[in-house]
This record gives sequence, structure tokens and C-alpha cells, in this order.
Amino acid sequence: MRRIRTASRMGPAIAALFLFMGMGGCGPSDPGDLPASPASSQTAPPTEQLNAWIGQMLMVGFRGTRLEEDDPFLVQLRDLHLGGTVLFDYDVASQSRLRNIQDADQVRGLSRQLRAAAGRPLLIAIDQEGGRIARLKPRHGFPPTLSQQELAQLDEEERTRTQARQVAGLLSELGINVNFAPVLDLNLHTENPIIGALQRSYSADPEVVVRHARWTIEEFHKQGVLAAVKHFPGHGSSRQDSHLGLPDVTSHWSQEELTPFARLIEESLPDMVMTAHLFNARWDEERPATLSPKVIQGILRQRLGFQGVVVSDDLQMGAISQRYGLEETLLKAVQAGVDILVLANNTPDGYDPQIAAKAHAALRRLVDEGKLTPERLRLSAERIQRLHRKLGHN
Repeated sequence: MRRIRTASRMGPAIAALFLFMGMGGCGPSDPGDLPASPASSQTAPPTEQLNAWIGQMLMVGFRGTRLEEDDPFLVQLRDLHLGGTVLFDYDVASQSRLRNIQDADQVRGLSRQLRAAAGRPLLIAIDQEGGRIARLKPRHGFPPTLSQQELAQLDEEERTRTQARQVAGLLSELGINVNFAPVLDLNLHTENPIIGALQRSYSADPEVVVRHARWTIEEFHKQGVLAAVKHFPGHGSSRQDSHLGLPDVTSHWSQEELTPFARLIEESLPDMVMTAHLFNARWDEERPATLSPKVIQGILRQRLGFQGVVVSDDLQMGAISQRYGLEETLLKAVQAGVDILVLANNTPDGYDPQIAAKAHAALRRLVDEGKLTPERLRLSAERIQRLHRKLGHN
């Protein structure tokens, strides 16, 4: 079992961050590309290299517990160099409880099939937070888990570590190497339909969230599983479900919601940070957090010092898809600083077997039109490769 090692370093002072957040703006006011280094921007990369960089930035969901060799997803996985996929137990459009997960043997075989089809290291992700948000459910033969809220109510280090160890061990054994967990949102609105009501938050107390998340991530790393903390900059105070629309947290959000992210980033624990589809006029007067350079570059990277991979929440959720088309979404997300673009392909609007090809073509078109630079894509590709090195991938 490979153990993930994290460097020890101290990040920027949290107090300085809060002083910064009290100002009117944060980060670049222009939603342009990240700056390109002169040396690397002088020569355009070969077409195959550019296509590979684009593919590595896409994490796409699919239907099926086992796929035929000519399945469109397997073809796109191989031909477009897709960097990852995400597994679900429930298919929203068909309202079927059989999407990608049937039992342990099937999931293990599916993971092997996906890696073989990719022909390269692949990120296979899942939401296995615990409690109600667990794709590997008892009905499929997997052990039950406590929610994050229940773990924090017990507030026992060994209990939290034991569950994290068992979850990570199961994921590793099934060939899943990324868990979209733990949740760092503060439980500031207990009837929040997407966080508090589902017991996804450890606590309203940042100290409780930090210590349970720390114990969880440390156990994930011992089992070779990457941790993607979420939902930055904090979803706990929202009143709406971002699957259905764009929550406006301007009057609800508080600066303490950044504390768990800031503290764990100082300890170099998160491998990935997942963005929230939230609007807050104090962050950005125009864009939701996932599409905002002010949030991702200004707050997360410049002020909190996070140098790892930024992964979007599902870009097909209502908060984004109701306002932007696919190409505009991808453009704004990459401009903002997102490294991995998640297209779960699991919405009420239906399943699109060609969504990966459409997204890849849209990104390539944006580069060809000069709206995105190859250098910007290279930066994300390099961060993603660092994830693979953590996992021991060549």
C-alpha cells in the first residue's frame, strides 16, 4: 500500500487573510489567463501534447457497471487522454439505483477496465463522505458509515481515524484513488438543504472541523487515497441547493468559513480543493466562486497559498448550467484557475454519451481562437502530474 507523503510548511497568516477579505476586492480584477512564463510561451506545443493537456483537465462521469469495448466513453477515455472519471450509485435522469456500482467485485473490475482502456494513469473519484453521502452503500454490500456530523458529535479521535482508515482501505482495494472528502463547510445554517440537513458538516466550530478533517486526511494518505476538501470558500451558510440554482450567500457568509481551509492548507494536507457554486458580491460582483479569478487566484492561491490542484464541483449543476453554456463555462472556469473540470453527466436533463468529446473540442477551439493559452493548460497539467507522483504513477 502506497503512503502519500505531504511536505511540512507554514502558509500565510490567517489574520492577514481576514484583513484582506475585509477589503472590497481580492485578486485580479481582470478574468484573464494566469500569467505565462516567457520561456515556455515562445514555442507552441505539438498538437498531441496540447490535446493531452486538455484531456487531463477533464473528469467525466458515465453510465454502466461494465462497458463494451466500443462504448463511447471508453473510446473517448482512450482517444482524448481523459484524466479522470467519477463514479455514482444513482442515475438521476433515469432514476435508476444502478449507475456504476453494483457490488465490490463489479467495482473492482470496472476500475481495472477503465485503467486498461485509458492506457495511462487515471484518477478515479467518488463521494464517500459518510452517512447519507456515500456512493458505496450497504444496499450494495458495503459497510455502513457515520456522517461527518455524527463523528464530530462523538468527538473521538480513534473513532474518526478508524472510519477514515476503513473507507480509504476500501477505496484503495477497489481501485478508487480520489475521495471528494472531507467536507470543510461549517454547519452555520442547520437547515441548509445541501449541507446541514444532510449532516455533511462536522460542526459550526472551525476547530472541530479542522481536527476531524486532519485525522481523516492523514488516514486517507496512509492508504494511498487523495483527499479533495470542499466546498471552497464555504457552503455551510447557504440557504439553497446549488444543484438547483445559484445560492447567493452575500448576506450570510462569514470569514470564519475560510478557517478550516486556511489551517489545513498551512499543514499541506489537502491534495485538491473543490470549489463551491456560490455567489457572494463581496468576493466577486459578477461571477460565482467556481468561475471567479478573484476567489481562486486571489483568495485560494495568493492569500491562502494553495499550490495544489483546484477541482470544480460538477459544472453541470443548476447553479452553473442555468446561466452559462458549456463552452462559456469551461472558458471561465479555466480562466479562473480551475485545474480539473468535473462533468458528472448525471443530471435531470439526461445523459450525454458525447459530453467528453464536446468539452474537449470546446477547449481546443478556445485555444485555437486565442481565448486560452497553451501555457495556462500546461500549468494545470503539471499540477495534475504532481498528484500522480503522489500516487506513485509514472
